[in-house]
Amino acid sequence: MELSRSDLQLCSDIRRNLASCILGKELEIERLLTVVLAAGHVLLEDVPGTGKTQLVKALARSIGGQFRRIQCNPDLLPTDITGVSIYHPKEETFIFRPGPIMTNLLLADEINRATTKTQSALLEAMEEGRVTVDGETYELPQPFVLLATQNPIEFEGTYILPEAQLDRFMMKLSLGYPDEADEYRMVLNREIDQPSERLPQIADIEDVLRLQQIAFAVHMDDAVGEYLVRIVRGTREHPSVLLGASPRAAVALMRAAKAAALLEERDYVIPDDVKKLAQPVLAHRLLLQPEARMNGVRPEDIVEETVRQTRVPVRLER
Repeated sequence: MELSRSDLQLCSDIRRNLASCILGKELEIERLLTVVLAAGHVLLEDVPGTGKTQLVKALARSIGGQFRRIQCNPDLLPTDITGVSIYHPKEETFIFRPGPIMTNLLLADEINRATTKTQSALLEAMEEGRVTVDGETYELPQPFVLLATQNPIEFEGTYILPEAQLDRFMMKLSLGYPDEADEYRMVLNREIDQPSERLPQIADIEDVLRLQQIAFAVHMDDAVGEYLVRIVRGTREHPSVLLGASPRAAVALMRAAKAAALLEERDYVIPDDVKKLAQPVLAHRLLLQPEARMNGVRPEDIVEETVRQTRVPVRLER
């Protein structure tokens, strides 16, 4: 699809809208929009009160569409998410009552407080965009984006996300605390209502679907694709890694790099797009050797080292 000036302006307007609500987090906002344009899902991991939920609400208001929120807890059942079939005596048949997952933007707040059985109800939706209830398959509205939050500090009453589910999140992001100037502005500007409630709608779902199609069509040269694959395979060959990035991770990095190029107003991917996204796309998928964890090695360190040791493709022109 052709990249028009109006589409580029729309991306810029959405980014500016989010930045007016979440102060000082331009990089995180850009990465969140990258996930949306790449039709992926994002895991927001941070301590309470840093604006994770506000960011998701601001995104929902900015792009319109349906928005639902699930407050995860150990009592949450899979059918509380996917929906349930209820017998209708008059009709003498079962009628499907859809759950909150039938939406465009789904916020799973504190996802690690749901049991592993409930978490697994999201796997089919994240990968295939549909759910199966009582043997019947139901397609989800498009686009469908899952935005999950979790607190990395609290462990009581939480369940670790399995590797299969972590691998389905395109990126893992952390907002962190704002700097002093932004926090001061935040305190002064906070009124009775939440900042996200005052945001105008910038786009609609049809705009998002069109931008996703444009992002899918962004060109990636074979040399850049080979560079991307070498980085992903490099994580599997690192001596400190027990389980490296999967082929699904390579596809996710490719789609994210294309979406990032679109946000940079380009219709082609450059190696820098891959380099800057390698860490948020790959790090949460790595499982380190016990010795490496004991020595304080982080998955982010592994990805950074792998990117640094991978030769960047260079094209010489006369």
